[in-house]
Amino acid sequence: MNKIAIIQINEAGEPITTRLQKKYPEAEIISRDSVGSNWKAFDAFVFIGAMGICVRTIAPLIEDKHNDPAVVCIDSFGQHVIAVLSGHIGGANDLTRDISAAIGGQEVITTQSDNAGLWALDTFEKRFNWPIASDIADMNDCIFTFVNRKPTALLLEMRDEGTDYLEQTKPDHVTIINDISEADPQKYELLIIVSPFIHNTPNNMLELHFVPMVGTIGFGLAHHPDNFERIYDEIDEALAQHGILPCTHRYCTIDVKKDEEFCELLREEYNEEVEFFTAEELAAIKVPTPSATVEKHVGTPSVCEAAAILGSNHGQLIIPKIKGKNWTAALAIDEKYLRHKQGHIEIVGAGPGDPDLVSVRGRKMLERADLILYAGSLVPKALTECHKPGAVVRSSADMNLEEQCALMKEHYDKGHSIVRLHTGDPCIFGAIQEQMAFFDANNMHYHITPGISSFLAAAAELRSQFTIPERTQTIILTRGEGRTPMPEKEQLHLLAKSQSTMCIFLSAAIVDDVQKELLQEYPEDTPVAACYHLTWPDQKIYRGVLKDLAKIVHDNHLTLTTMLVVGEAIDNRQGLSELYNKHFTHLFRKGN
Repeated sequence: MNKIAIIQINEAGEPITTRLQKKYPEAEIISRDSVGSNWKAFDAFVFIGAMGICVRTIAPLIEDKHNDPAVVCIDSFGQHVIAVLSGHIGGANDLTRDISAAIGGQEVITTQSDNAGLWALDTFEKRFNWPIASDIADMNDCIFTFVNRKPTALLLEMRDEGTDYLEQTKPDHVTIINDISEADPQKYELLIIVSPFIHNTPNNMLELHFVPMVGTIGFGLAHHPDNFERIYDEIDEALAQHGILPCTHRYCTIDVKKDEEFCELLREEYNEEVEFFTAEELAAIKVPTPSATVEKHVGTPSVCEAAAILGSNHGQLIIPKIKGKNWTAALAIDEKYLRHKQGHIEIVGAGPGDPDLVSVRGRKMLERADLILYAGSLVPKALTECHKPGAVVRSSADMNLEEQCALMKEHYDKGHSIVRLHTGDPCIFGAIQEQMAFFDANNMHYHITPGISSFLAAAAELRSQFTIPERTQTIILTRGEGRTPMPEKEQLHLLAKSQSTMCIFLSAAIVDDVQKELLQEYPEDTPVAACYHLTWPDQKIYRGVLKDLAKIVHDNHLTLTTMLVVGEAIDNRQGLSELYNKHFTHLFRKGN
């Protein structure tokens, strides 16, 4: 809430007023008599006193839930906090929860969808920045149908925070459909669509169509175009003819057009984000419709298509170049928003082992995957137990590279979502290079979700800061030379010269050679730790000094899944407070 008005009805409510002023320092105290004259000036009104007085005060002012401010009423003793008006759209429900938490009162919310644990459909436009493309007059009928649990079809054609929420919280009476042809009015009474695409929907079914703002428009302009005010609408109209609703979150063009009136109009009047690229940046992008004429005048064969692709983070070109009277435009969408009907592979970092340490994004990918192929010798199977019903979960421990790739391609060709689950972070000794080469050769779409590496888990479990001011500011991630040769310049004894904190992967089996190399540079009493199965239920950590490292590993029968850590940063607390007091005194000054 940006502007909150507090109306204290009697003196008994003064302690509540004081607490609200501390919670909302920008709030203003106004009299009951001035509510009418300030009705449009505040986002919310908080009455402290009897509900009857609150209702009689606001009754003549109420118009509709799309325009009315939020109204909350608190009894004079702060026992109950009641959402009175504009619960969803106006934010009264959220404000009620916020105030209740602050003063310890009992929240009272009567909205049916909240009490039934159902989606508040009328909040999605504001909550997820999803404009509504369908007839807003049908909203109440849609809400009534939904909260009464009538059969509802849900068509999701993009992916963002909002669609993730819908998939995770889908009520039983909602069925996710994959195509508009599945929206059968004999089966469903309500159709909810989240898509930038225009659809012809059945006339005898209620429809609620949300438009996610995922598009990037690249545009080119004639030199000082006349009637530039119309270009904004003309582009939207042209996109609509190609089946796309207004869904733009960014406009992009060449930097020589930075001072054009149309660009100023986008920024100032329409409050649009505008991004500019140089001719060199645009010329590096391969486009379907290059122009020799454009290249002659501005130094790049494409402006609108190249700008759309660049502005969408090298996304997919949905609408190639279209031409207006004095403009060109193209629309692209960032790959992260697209639902790939041809299949998609997500290489996910599983983290060090604890299922709670996989990233939120990685967990979402696992939950929606049709195939989970996990590195069974290194990744605990517990990480895959969040899979959806019917998903194929397979360990790759007994499969060679060709078999793994063949299985992924089989599912990919069926349009499935695939997770290739690797231990730690897949980019650190993750063996993904060969797989990505296969994906590239077969034009398969894939993406990488990073994971928490075991070296970070080692620092956490050792309760050690691996970088210490004035001692060591470098962490080396490496491995010993076993079956995989090491480049000559990366031999352990050369890396050890820096005396940095060194985290050595996949080297327990050759620990004697590792110790010998390290002792060429590190003192023999340098602290070491052998960390086995970090964050797994059977985790074991053995501390010691470098001269005993090999003995520690052999005596405890440690295997490949062991991280070796070397360096004085392990368990080092000595002198840290003095260093911080010396260098960061500004953090401890009074008032900070």
